[in-house]
Amino acid sequence: MGLSLVRELPAFASLSLHAAVASPGNSAVGRDSGELAGMAPNAVPIRTDLAAALEGAGLALDFSAAAAAGAHVRACAAAKVPVLLGTTGLGPEAISAVAEAARLIPVLVTANTSFGVTVLLELVRTAAAALGAGFDIRIRDVHHAGKRDAPSGTSLALGAAAAQAAGLPPQRINYESERRGEVVGEHQIQFIGPGESLCLGHSATDRAVFARGALRAGRWLARRPPGRYDMGDVLREK
Repeated sequence: MGLSLVRELPAFASLSLHAAVASPGNSAVGRDSGELAGMAPNAVPIRTDLAAALEGAGLALDFSAAAAAGAHVRACAAAKVPVLLGTTGLGPEAISAVAEAARLIPVLVTANTSFGVTVLLELVRTAAAALGAGFDIRIRDVHHAGKRDAPSGTSLALGAAAAQAAGLPPQRINYESERRGEVVGEHQIQFIGPGESLCLGHSATDRAVFARGALRAGRWLARRPPGRYDMGDVLREK
């Protein structure tokens, strides 16, 4: 995601790259982020000191590991830098850090930065509320072989939205996951009732869609007051 963000950034004239951060031990540390992204050198090397990177920044986009999310959000709050957190699988410590940070800075938390998926979430809520508890809900995701989590964070977000809207306990949502090849991401939600079924879905064919969504949402977030936001907030204010 970091390299995708660097590649897509020139399309957003109001944004510029201030710093690029990776975890200690990453082979990219010390290298020029532009060159790593297959572009011209940009004189912004990959570094590991997040606190130093946040000095003078106006926005942070974080797609790191869930275990580091809490510390990263707290660092952004201390530096008064708005942050978009695209990391899934957040634990209690990270969730608490987000709540604390949202009192000081705008924080956007999302499992998926695609605007197509954001619309899909709204459609799922509408369908689940209309069909109610009489329909079973099955969610299937397909991703590349290297993806570690299953179900995906997006599947879990879709399931949570459906369960809440339909008034179902979360355990009533059925999940299926497949990991193969280089599939970027596919999600299908099926509502199965007596004698009929309804299918909603989304397919991503280029990882750049997530970078473009993050940059667009981040640009929006940087102008917001402190609080917690999601991708739906960005979409509704278009």
